[in-house]
Amino acid sequence: MNKIKFGTDGWRAVMCDEFTFANVRLVTQAIADHVGGRGTILVGHDTRFLAEDFAAQAAEVLIGNGIPVEIVKGDVPTPVLAHAVLQRGCQGGVMFTASHNPPKYNGIKFIPHYGGPADDSITRSIEANLARLTHEDVKRKPLAKGEDLLTWVELGDEYVDSVRTIVDFDGIARAGLRVVVDPMYGTGRKLLPRLLEEAGCVVDLIHADRDPLFGGLSPEPTEAQLQDLIRLVRENNAHLGLANDGDADRFGVIDTTGDFLSPNQVLVLLLAHLVENKGWRGDVVRTVATTHMLDRQAAHYGLTLHETPVGFKHICQLMLKGEVLIGGEESGGLSIGPHIPEKDGLLACLLLAELRAVEGKSLTAILGDIMEEVGGSYSARLDMHLPGNKKEELMAAARDVEGSWQGRRILRRIDVDGIKWIFADDSWCLIRPSGTEPLVRIYLEGADQEALEGLKKDALAFVDAL
Repeated sequence: MNKIKFGTDGWRAVMCDEFTFANVRLVTQAIADHVGGRGTILVGHDTRFLAEDFAAQAAEVLIGNGIPVEIVKGDVPTPVLAHAVLQRGCQGGVMFTASHNPPKYNGIKFIPHYGGPADDSITRSIEANLARLTHEDVKRKPLAKGEDLLTWVELGDEYVDSVRTIVDFDGIARAGLRVVVDPMYGTGRKLLPRLLEEAGCVVDLIHADRDPLFGGLSPEPTEAQLQDLIRLVRENNAHLGLANDGDADRFGVIDTTGDFLSPNQVLVLLLAHLVENKGWRGDVVRTVATTHMLDRQAAHYGLTLHETPVGFKHICQLMLKGEVLIGGEESGGLSIGPHIPEKDGLLACLLLAELRAVEGKSLTAILGDIMEEVGGSYSARLDMHLPGNKKEELMAAARDVEGSWQGRRILRRIDVDGIKWIFADDSWCLIRPSGTEPLVRIYLEGADQEALEGLKKDALAFVDAL
């Protein structure tokens, strides 16, 4: 039982292996002990197998501990639940999701009262509770006997009203956009089309049924997983293709040409949009693995930039201080200051539609204008699956590097999360181990595609030399 590790994104495991009803009840008891009966807990779930049943089990445990519960009718996006936790003044939220993981996984995520990722003190508290609890310690009351503490709620309208204060729906409507939407069988399948249609877009919808198998793919909006969306954007002559992952906290974007835009490129586009088109100001926050184009943009606009370790929880802590304009990471998560301190793929999609409407030209063309202004960057990530102790050997070799790497002069080394080298030509390389897999991720960025290919070649040679 002590195998359960409760981190920022909660606990994820394979269903019928570790992720069982008994273990779900145990984890919920640990959350209940952390909360201590102070205020209401919202309970929601995504579209995965048995999601409603797992949510009901959690509600029974919370009610058994005397904690008022509001349980969401139907599946709900994680950012919508986070928004409701914050706006309703709840003590927290329990979200059943494994986000973009393969279909056989499920997970529990605890969202604290501030509507963002749980910080380290909270996850340590929940893990400490897990370490001492046994299944016999779980308090539980059937839903039928706890009706005085149970309320069924529908979420969505409050979230839409909030987004309307951020995004100019009338401005989007005037542009007459045609958008293809791929919710990847996940929780965004109702709300994202609704938002776009209320903003006057013509929406072509695919993969919008509830499918716990996600069409045989992982619900992760990468270029490889969005081939149907790419094809339909081209066939339908659409202005945009927009996608979300399984719980709609991440986004995927296809331009009118059918080209996939990376999360790094989307962050660059939206920073420019917020400053130049909306006239907003504030700090910019990115993780250590995210594009340095944001640095050059921030300098161009006279904004302060912060670099954090990987993980949106670090961005969240800066957002809670109230001075952040936009925060994001290369893995497809972003949010903005006037919203919630949690990744929101729905809002990202709406802001991109607003940008497309305001500028009246393709996102690729807009990105080209920005690159002419502040200089371009081309990024890549290599996921290195290393056997045995090779992961540790690679990190040790990286730590031993001084002065130069693969013939490149190192101007600066950053150890905030992994090993990152900034080179003389402003290109960079980050080598960072996964905390859960025999995997090392190598992040690279160069001034152009040729420079990026050179970095890839050097990185692979560095690994092969072990």
